[in-house]
Amino acid sequence: MEKFILGLAVGMAGGALIVANNCKLLNLVKKNQEDIMKKAEQYIDSKLEKLEEMGEEAQSD
Repeated sequence: MEKFILGLAVGMAGGALIVANNCKLLNLVKKNQEDIMKKAEQYIDSKLEKLEEMGEEAQSD
């Protein structure tokens, strides 16, 4: 799932950069790309934290 999200974000940003030809639109695309990547990183981090918690609980049992 995480690979899909990252691939989607990179693909969307790449496609938008190909289409974007003026400076304002290019800056907007870059800003949106950064936002998407931050959200994807937060999602992945939350998944990793949950997995770590599950691993710690399994070890304590």
